[in-house]
Amino acid sequence: MFAVEIYAAVRRFVFVEGKSRREAARVFGLSRDTIAKMCRYSAPPGYVRSKEPEKPKLGPLLPVIDAILEADKTVPPKQRHTAKRIFERLRIEHGFSGGYTVVKDYVRLARTKSREVFVPLIHPPGHAQVDFGESIGVIGGVWTKLHVFCFDLPHSDACFLKAYPAETTEAFLDGHVAAFTFFGGVPVSILYDNLKIAVARILGDGKRQRTRAFTELVSHYLFQERFGRPGKGNDKGKVEGLVKHSRANFLTPVPHAPSFEALNAALEERCCARQKECAGRHEQTVGERLVADQAVMRPLPEAPFEPCDKRPAKVSSTALVRYRMNDYSVPTAYGFRDVLVKGFVDEVAIICGADEIARHRRIYDRGQFVFCRATIRMRIQRQSG
Repeated sequence: MFAVEIYAAVRRFVFVEGKSRREAARVFGLSRDTIAKMCRYSAPPGYVRSKEPEKPKLGPLLPVIDAILEADKTVPPKQRHTAKRIFERLRIEHGFSGGYTVVKDYVRLARTKSREVFVPLIHPPGHAQVDFGESIGVIGGVWTKLHVFCFDLPHSDACFLKAYPAETTEAFLDGHVAAFTFFGGVPVSILYDNLKIAVARILGDGKRQRTRAFTELVSHYLFQERFGRPGKGNDKGKVEGLVKHSRANFLTPVPHAPSFEALNAALEERCCARQKECAGRHEQTVGERLVADQAVMRPLPEAPFEPCDKRPAKVSSTALVRYRMNDYSVPTAYGFRDVLVKGFVDEVAIICGADEIARHRRIYDRGQFVFCRATIRMRIQRQSG
């Protein structure tokens, strides 16, 4: 291959000095084809292949290799074919007589082409992402599994966290209400994964059938719900990153708190403190960029929203109502009546008609009995009588 200096000299001789290509070939001692090539390119182009090399032995078996690689996408990673294993199968099953190197090179290129690539995302103001994360904490001296509701505004990196004893419908609803109150508005849209609390079914055309509780939430606050692809956590990468960041920074070391209320108050303080920091490569603080998010948010509705799980039930012969594997007492006058149970994060309310007939502290264990004082007094009187 000729050096760049020769290219420069030939091109100057032809284009600047106005000499012919025939004379250039004579002066530089090169063929006319070489002079023509130097006139086309300003630097040595290297070897340029005009067509793909033929693979007389492997060519007919390329569809077989492609089918093996496609089938591998549905099996566990540790049981996928290596290039050596594909080579052995081609030899045994198809009588391939070629070498291993040509198979290995094709498999490497084929896998590179099928790998998913990504482009950087630009997040407009006023949009949010939501997910739950899990960690461990000591609540009231007891080691407890925490289910942390994570609410992230990707444009500003502002966040809101709230911990719950369980990842339930009422926790999901209460987290939204608390986040909207914290930011003072409702985002334009919220991105979720396909959690069962929000999505009852994924229909054949990819549309989501929402649960009743989630539909009531959307109808009350009028935000646009969006859902990521099943199994694609990178669709909502910002809140996935928030889950890891909060676990490593807000919940490490293991938090100790007398109650969930105290823990959530501490988490809210950390979220407020984060707004004074700069995230990523931004020069502005999180709080300064949060102004753009809040500018496009919808105002909070005037009417409050009840963040509760609603379930019909019936009072038993022992004046008990079962909710989430626990029994809650009601006055005996309501025996055998149909009631509506409202399960909040920390309370359970029992409604009969238009009247609230009982309200108890929420129990998250199973097989427990919760009695009101009036019921206990009646049972003692019956036993003494």
